[in-house]
Amino acid sequence: MPELPEVETIRRDLEKKIAGQKIKSAGILATKSVHNKSVEFLKFLVGNNFSHIERRGKLLMFALKKVGKYAFMLVHLKMTGQLIYRHKKQILAGGHSQTAMDTTVPNKFTRVIFTFSDGGQLFFNDLRRFGYLKLVSKEEKEKIVKNNFGIEPLTPDYTLEAFEKLFKKRQTNVKALLLNQKLISGIGNIYADEACFDARILPFRKVSSLTKEEIRKLFSVIEHVLKLSIKHRGTTFNNYVDSDGNTGSHISFLNVYGRAGEKCKKCKSIILKNKHAGRGTHYCVKCQK
Repeated sequence: MPELPEVETIRRDLEKKIAGQKIKSAGILATKSVHNKSVEFLKFLVGNNFSHIERRGKLLMFALKKVGKYAFMLVHLKMTGQLIYRHKKQILAGGHSQTAMDTTVPNKFTRVIFTFSDGGQLFFNDLRRFGYLKLVSKEEKEKIVKNNFGIEPLTPDYTLEAFEKLFKKRQTNVKALLLNQKLISGIGNIYADEACFDARILPFRKVSSLTKEEIRKLFSVIEHVLKLSIKHRGTTFNNYVDSDGNTGSHISFLNVYGRAGEKCKKCKSIILKNKHAGRGTHYCVKCQK
């Protein structure tokens, strides 16, 4: 699943391709992937265009130029969603692994297709059909963001004060807290492990056991880890491909994630992997306490 840096890369690149382009036609190949009535969804979008693309956590929000009952099209890739943009012979993709899904589009995984006035096409592919598209009003979009997404790193609402409040009177472990999208938006398995390593904190420690200094350290390294990954266009494990067709290069900068059994880059101890918060968790028992 792409995380905040990967989805932000998709947002930036797709916005350059489709913003301002008139939607000439649209087709729904799987009604389950669209959380509106199909006729209404198509009628509102055809002839319209996307003015820009916003993001909250892992949720993409395509702003519509012509606003009426609806103002945004929400797109969530979930586990296996993928956005593929094709213009003439060029195919650009972002989201789930290109190696896991055939990018000769349309294909058996294609759920929704948009065709733009310049001939470009945007395909929403989804292997397991957990992802979705949904037209919403501005008010509904804001309500969804408020109710489902917590403070987000790299935004003004991510303050030390707000971050410290998350640790009060909670009995969960650190990694579970970081993965809770209603508390902190956009952090997934990769960057939770990396942030804990940079903060020198074991991810399965109870949040109540952290000192103020450890919480402040974790607060600062989260932004550092995410900024570094965005700079390198995300992480790839044979799979993540951004919307310009480039693989992320951040994998070479990872300290623990995906490195179980390898030597720690700092202390040379062996990186361990166990299951915590329902996810495979990587850590160095010597560097992290």
